Parts: sequence; structure tokens; C-alpha cells
Amino acid sequence: MYRTTLGDFELTVIDDGLYYLDGGAMFGVVPKPLWEKKIQPDEQNRLHLAMNSLVVRTGEHTILIDTGAGRGKLPDKVAHIYDVQSVLLQNLSTAGFAPEDFDIVINTHLHFDHCGWNTTLRSDGTVVATFPRARYYIQRGELAHAHQQHERDRVSYITDNYDPLLSTGHAILLSGQATIAPGIRVQLFPGHTEHHQIVILESHNKKAAYTGDLIPTTAHLPPTWVTGYDVLPIASIDSRHDYYAQAIPERWLTIFTHDPQTPWAYVARDQAGHYVSHPIEQPPDQISMTSGTVLR
Repeated sequence: MYRTTLGDFELTVIDDGLYYLDGGAMFGVVPKPLWEKKIQPDEQNRLHLAMNSLVVRTGEHTILIDTGAGRGKLPDKVAHIYDVQSVLLQNLSTAGFAPEDFDIVINTHLHFDHCGWNTTLRSDGTVVATFPRARYYIQRGELAHAHQQHERDRVSYITDNYDPLLSTGHAILLSGQATIAPGIRVQLFPGHTEHHQIVILESHNKKAAYTGDLIPTTAHLPPTWVTGYDVLPIASIDSRHDYYAQAIPERWLTIFTHDPQTPWAYVARDQAGHYVSHPIEQPPDQISMTSGTVLR
């Protein structure tokens, strides 16, 4: 668990445990001799990555952004391949949160590792909302693509993670940029999926962004280091440039969904133009443009 404040907001990163993803898939066309300098694979070329969710308490709302892989809905073979731990609810409880505390849930997109705990599979086979008081905010276009079940990425979409929310009225469908609550808005950054959204937080002129799979780890800071999972890789590159154009000059705190060691950091560029990350302990107004973790 990681906790900090953003103006009047309290931010807490809580994960659903670690899981394995293929290193080549995570870095697409980037040669392994380059990316393995940043993050080390195991003997099977797998990366042990996190599924970081973000809890935001605003004083009026308690918000959960992305919900990990969940439990019981993945096919057994897939669960074994990824070795999912499914500990989000346990970790939320340890941090002092109950499912009933949340009134807003936001999904950046509907891949199984970002919305699995949206719902819970009961022993009688029924599927119910895990967070019963919450409204779940989902992009309409993302849902339409999930329902398409295209052969390119249908393995990533599990309908029980979201369809039951439609029938019970828990789901709110969005069409592009929207304000969810005071200081909480979503904005489309396409590439990983066509309708992928990030969540931008603002309180007392301080900003943070939960970037979903736009920038999954600090090793993915270079704009061209996009994943093989991205359905629109050129759009991913453009979206990263668009994100940096806003986040760097305004000193946004960037939250990384899949980084097991650095769930959040400030992003800057050094004098050579390389994108670098700075720890949250270093205030934005003290960031040196010639220091930091260089990711060429």
C-alpha cells in the first residue's frame, strides 16, 4: 500500500497482487537487449508485474480506479499462465476499505486485468457487483469493442466482468471526455484500445493521472516503447506525446498501473531530451531536469 495526498484528496495505491506477462509482448518491437536493461525477465522471458488500483477519497466520494483481475472468472488455463493472486479485496480491507465504502468505480478499459473485481462470482454461479453502492463508469466505445469479441483481443475480455452491471443499472456509459465528480475527470488517450481513457485528478491546483495502459510501467516512458498488446500502436505513441505535453509542464503525478516497484512518480525530460521519472518524495518544484532515472 502506498498513500499520499493531492490537495484535499487522499490517494492510496492498492494492488491485486502480482502476475506474469510475456516480456516480448510488453515491449512490442523494442529489442530485448534494450528493454531488459530496465526490467529483468525470468527464465521464461516473463515479467512479474503489478495490478495497481487507485483509491481516491475526496471528502464527498470514495472512488476506485481499475479493479485488477478478480477471482473465479478467468478460465483455469489462463489463470495458471498468468499466475494471478487476486488479493485486491484483502488488501483493501487491510487498508481500511470495505466494498460498501465506494460510490464510484472507473475502468480505464475492460481488459480482464483492469476490471476483474468489478463483479464477484458467487458459489451459486450468479455474478453480482462487488461494490454494491457504486456507479461504474465505462466508455461506451470500449464496451462495444468488448462485445465484438474480435479474434485479435477477445482473450482479454470477459463479459461477466461488466455485462451484469448493465442489467442492474450499476454501469454508466460515457462517450469521450467527462467529469465524474468535482476534481475527477476522464479523457480519451487511444492506442492500447481505441477508447482507452485515463483518469485525471485535480485539487488545489495539484494534478495527478491514473494512466491505465497508456504508460504501464516506468520502463515504458519512451513514447515509442509501446506494448504488443496495443491495438493501435501509432496512436499509442501520439497519445503519450499528448500526455507528456500536459503532464510535464503542469507537474502531474503519474500513476503506473503495472509497475511493481514504482506505482507513481513525476515525469520530466532531461537536458538530452530523455524522459525520466522522479520519486514522489521529491516535490515537483524541486525536480532537476538533469537528474532522475533515465529511460532512453
